[in-house]
Amino acid sequence: MHPHSGVQKRLFRGLIWTSSGLIFDMMKHLSILVPDGQSNMSTVACIVGAFEFFTDANGYRRKSGKNGLFTIDLVGASEKSEVLNGLVTIKPTKAILSVNRTDLIIVPSSLIRNYENATPGNQQLMDWLNQQSSKGTEIASMCTGAFTLAAAGLLDGRNCSTHWAVENNFKSLYPKVNMQTERLIIDENGICTNGGAYSFLNLLIYLVEKYYDKETAIYCSKIFQVEIDRQSQSTFSIFNGQKQHNDEVIREAQQYIEGNAAEKLSVEHLSARFAVGRRHFDRRFIKATGNTPLEYMQRVKIETAKRAFEGSNKTVNEVMYGVGYSDQKAFREVFRKVTGLSPLEYRTRYNKNA
Repeated sequence: MHPHSGVQKRLFRGLIWTSSGLIFDMMKHLSILVPDGQSNMSTVACIVGAFEFFTDANGYRRKSGKNGLFTIDLVGASEKSEVLNGLVTIKPTKAILSVNRTDLIIVPSSLIRNYENATPGNQQLMDWLNQQSSKGTEIASMCTGAFTLAAAGLLDGRNCSTHWAVENNFKSLYPKVNMQTERLIIDENGICTNGGAYSFLNLLIYLVEKYYDKETAIYCSKIFQVEIDRQSQSTFSIFNGQKQHNDEVIREAQQYIEGNAAEKLSVEHLSARFAVGRRHFDRRFIKATGNTPLEYMQRVKIETAKRAFEGSNKTVNEVMYGVGYSDQKAFREVFRKVTGLSPLEYRTRYNKNA
């Protein structure tokens, strides 16, 4: 007799109720996407990392006398995806069209930057993502995997995070998405996005805690030596200015701000210097850069301060005065807002001579 004979077809939150009242765990399904021809070594790291994390989380669960929570498949539209001219080859365990229903999809970092440049296989992946999302499947993207979700139209009107280095490119391609790169993980209405590079490890810790429990997440954080409960990627961002626009006057204003980071500039001074009315200057600056002039000046000053903390032995006060601040409280507040750390914490953590 089949061990599950007599099982009633009644499912609730992943459990099967038998006619005798016993409950059996029902495995969920995890799909880790393998992009078609758009992979690099970061893609490989994301895929391998996700596979290892969930495999170990299943193993830890079994050690405590429970069943594993997820069956795991690498899902792709092609038979294989090659990286660096075949140096690394990833072979999906399932064809994407064979997966009619899955519970969680992980979209790794990829080279996709817009919908038009996607290969036919990635078009198939994006269509499948839409189909699965409409069925209630939860989706989590890593780093630039957010481009895939945005290209599929799944992020329109939503908050989203990705690598801070591609923020401007993302905003220009997908203006309907509310980009918030200061946040490491954003989980809203069945779609989860996260910051850049190896912060995908923090996303995996978050997902393990969400789907398993805190105990399993702590176990994985210790095994893989990943900091738990990290919330921001602001500490790691490098502000290079947003100059991918065609407003020459605003570009000159940006260069002037960057060349005078030690000065106490005002918006009135800037608008007068470039012969543009104050309100019109504000509107043009925001349209071109995504920041108000005041926000831009703050970002430039804080980036200058960060470099001083990293490469010199100056005190916090010396750096503060060097970027045009005289109020310690104001400097600390702006610095923490931008980086997530106090000036002293940043100096202690990143000074090369510390």
